Amino acid sequence: MSSNGSYWISRDGESNAPIAVLSSSSIEEITASLENLEEESDRFVELGCYFYRMSLVILELQTSNTALDIMEILSKRIDSAKEIVVKRQANDVMEKKLREVIYNMGRDLSSIPSKTFHDLEFVELSIKSLSKEMTSAGVSEITDQKETEEEEEEVDVKDISTPLPMVEVDTDLYSAVSIDDKYISTPSREVLPMVEVETDLYSVSIDYSIENFPSSKGNRRKNSFSYGNVSPGGNLSSLPKMAQYMEPHYEAFFCPLTNKIMDEPVTLETGATFERAAIVDWLGRFKDPKDFVCPKTGNKLLNRSLSTNIALKATIEEWKERNEVARVKVARAALSLANSESMVLEAMNELESISQRKNSSRLMIREMGILSLLVRFLMYRDRNVRCSTLQLLLQLAQDDEGKEMVFRTVDMTIVIRMLSSGHQPIRNASLSLLKELSCTQSMAEKIGSITGGILMLITIKYRESVDASASEKAGDVLKNLEKCSINVKRMAENGFLEPLLRHLAEGTEEMKTEMANYLAEVVLGHESKTVVAEKASPALIKMVQSDNYMTRNAAFKALNQISSYKPNATVLVEAGIVKNMVEEIFLRNTHKSEYSPLNSRIEASTVLANLIESEVELDNVRVNQDGHSITSEYMIYNIISLLKNTTPDGLNINLIRVLFCLMKSERTSSAIISVVKETDASYSLIELINNPTDELSVAATKLLISLSPYMGNTLAERLCKTRGQPENLIVFPSEMNNRITEKQAVSANFLAKLPHQNLQLNLNLLNKNTVPVVLQRIKEIQTTSIRTSRHANSYLEGLVGILVRFTSTLYDYQILILAKTYNLTSVFTDLLAKTSSDEIRKLSAIGLENLSSQSSNLSKLPPAKKRKLLQVFLRKCGSFRQTKETEPFICSVHRGACSAQDTFCLVEAKAVERLLACLESEKTEVIEAVLSALSTLLKENVVIEKSVIVLNGLNAMEYLLSVVREHREEVLWRKIFWIMERLLIDDGSDRSVVSDTLSRDKLLPSILVNAFHHGDGYTRQTAENILRYLNRMPNFTSDVTMTMSM
Repeated sequence: MSSNGSYWISRDGESNAPIAVLSSSSIEEITASLENLEEESDRFVELGCYFYRMSLVILELQTSNTALDIMEILSKRIDSAKEIVVKRQANDVMEKKLREVIYNMGRDLSSIPSKTFHDLEFVELSIKSLSKEMTSAGVSEITDQKETEEEEEEVDVKDISTPLPMVEVDTDLYSAVSIDDKYISTPSREVLPMVEVETDLYSVSIDYSIENFPSSKGNRRKNSFSYGNVSPGGNLSSLPKMAQYMEPHYEAFFCPLTNKIMDEPVTLETGATFERAAIVDWLGRFKDPKDFVCPKTGNKLLNRSLSTNIALKATIEEWKERNEVARVKVARAALSLANSESMVLEAMNELESISQRKNSSRLMIREMGILSLLVRFLMYRDRNVRCSTLQLLLQLAQDDEGKEMVFRTVDMTIVIRMLSSGHQPIRNASLSLLKELSCTQSMAEKIGSITGGILMLITIKYRESVDASASEKAGDVLKNLEKCSINVKRMAENGFLEPLLRHLAEGTEEMKTEMANYLAEVVLGHESKTVVAEKASPALIKMVQSDNYMTRNAAFKALNQISSYKPNATVLVEAGIVKNMVEEIFLRNTHKSEYSPLNSRIEASTVLANLIESEVELDNVRVNQDGHSITSEYMIYNIISLLKNTTPDGLNINLIRVLFCLMKSERTSSAIISVVKETDASYSLIELINNPTDELSVAATKLLISLSPYMGNTLAERLCKTRGQPENLIVFPSEMNNRITEKQAVSANFLAKLPHQNLQLNLNLLNKNTVPVVLQRIKEIQTTSIRTSRHANSYLEGLVGILVRFTSTLYDYQILILAKTYNLTSVFTDLLAKTSSDEIRKLSAIGLENLSSQSSNLSKLPPAKKRKLLQVFLRKCGSFRQTKETEPFICSVHRGACSAQDTFCLVEAKAVERLLACLESEKTEVIEAVLSALSTLLKENVVIEKSVIVLNGLNAMEYLLSVVREHREEVLWRKIFWIMERLLIDDGSDRSVVSDTLSRDKLLPSILVNAFHHGDGYTRQTAENILRYLNRMPNFTSDVTMTMSM
């Protein structure tokens, strides 16, 4: 039997398959080209139909060695037609040439010898009929009417006098079928001899359903025939020429109740035989057993016992077997034609009925090429056809061989896509097919690999309220897919975690290991991480205690993933993970496991660091038999001791992470500082700054920053003794790169946080020429796109802090020259205006305060007297010439020659107005620093009345009152009240301006009274003085206050 189901073709000799493949390919190109023609499309579609029907003939001839010559001729004809279409000549010319080719092909078909067809006369008849049509459709100039008549006479039609057994055609099914007088039938079930009607197996008037190819509009008669089961009336809704090869049926085969051939014939006591299901239903209609009657004879029945008619059943079975080949052939022809949805559905129903009988029937259907036809119907326009196709595929996949063939033939992506169909039967049918195919592990893996398949199955599973049946089937498919472990991972990736968690808890050690690895790789959402932590942590904690390398490794990776989500910390701690991780870090016996002890300690320390960073309460969690907790001084000592030893970078990083988090607690921070000082661990931490691993260097620097408030001078001293430091904290090999790294930001902040008064560190930075680098980097950040970096603002804060530290040691001559050389007063003033960072504003204000404190010492009057004596002497000598000299700027506040660069004068640098603008900040620290900087203009070593004039000219009092109204911090009140008092002490004309401004503020008195009653001693005193200046308190207030204090 051939692969396409042809039983009649001889397989002796050479096969024509290669020729058939090429010809079929050429025909597809021809029909596609003709279909796309816009002008006179109907005529060309008709011609395309002939070529399409020729492809069906080629399928029948492809393995016959007796048809080799004709196949070669037909192939050449097809190639010539392809060439005609490709050239795209005028439509009339192209039509004429194509009709000539069709005419010649029709003549070629008529020359096929009858022996080629063996005993399958219906094939010969069909091909002869097609030959006749093609020659009739050819070019009229080629042949005359006589030759056409001769061609018609050559058609091998059986002698009309020879009666053939045929069943009548059910004309009610298809009104388009023309039934002429050649069809003769009687009401009885006797099959009468009938004259065979010449009908064509491959009619041109077809609805080219697969590709929606338009049918011909010629005046030929449409031969659309219904296909179905044999009916008791002798009707066969099928292709008429096929029916003659069916073995005649007998009236005894039919159930009197259903008028259908019986599958389970049973006999009553009356001797009448019925289909079991039908007679059971009949008898069930009677309420009283006494009323039972035989539906055929009308006789009463004494009982309802049913006896299987074994002989008849066997006879029917044998009859069915003998006719199955022909029935499948009929169905195959119907599917090839696909004239209508009804024909296709009836053909599929017939094939499904045959396939349900036994395995051999399914095998025969598959081997007759039905599968290749069914594939096309999965994309058919009618959804009922698509549904029937899925159901038939399901039947053909009932055995292992069938599953393999169906899976290999069908594009499973199409089946998966049908899961989203809005037609419920299609969804259920596709799920049933997937359920059957997924029983095999190899197919389960491939089905799971289809993009979106598992996600769609999961979605259907959880929509039970929408379609309970589909939900159940989807669950079964997912259960089958679990056989392949990679599918479990895919399910987890799509949010379906139950299979993974179940295998992790109940599977073999190998399965648990694989599931843990998947769990570590899958990207989980927050809710999923919580579910996993609750269900998987007990199993994973047991796995880390295993002696198997792979198991431990997988468990640690999974725990690392779970612990990275902070809300999971409580669940993990309650499961006892802390003790296990501590034991792994400090007590693991290296001889008990194949797993590298260093690697296990790194993984355990990672999990422990994740837990501590989550800020879960660990003070009461015991980690050893002595009752110590991870926050105890004993454990801190062990962590720091381990850190001091030579350990892998990964372990050091996690240990530092643990210490850094513990530094946030006042109790544990004191213990850490004590142990660090005691063990000189600061040396090890500073050495880690130079580590090439950026992550470790950053972690160590962050810990040093947290330690600097408690032992900053010690750290500064040891930093200066470390090779390459402190300059390497500022100058990096990647300085030319515009990308600002976290390491750069953290390093700059470390230098900024160390005590500013540490002269040794400041001189080291000066001598290493770091200031130009700092100023350059600040300029780059302010003027280029570097500022968009995530760490840019932090880096800028650190750089500004480094500059501020120099202003704390201006008593050193080198540093004083540095401040003048780089004009730090202008640098800080510009920073106040060009940044929105509160930290940078605060630092800039501190820097200006430090610089302004030196202004009075640096500002001196020029030697004016000597210059006047010299001018008198020159005039007497007659050599004096009047020249215009530039007088130095004399600062009225500092009583000398001032400049922003040389004397750090805030007035000359225009810094006062920018400082006042910063008082609008909401941050207390910023306001405090600004007030401290402004206070330098009102101290004893300046001319206060001149400072009052400068401040009043800039409406300083309005800014101060605004701060008093909006802030209640006593530290701010102290500074503001002090400034107000200094402004009111001045006896100049501006005092009244200040007094009037304060008096107009209605809220100030109540604030002063509140400060007087609730402030500290200094605040009360300054508040009292201001109230007295404003005449809000009598002159003897001081005496009353003294009495009250006594």
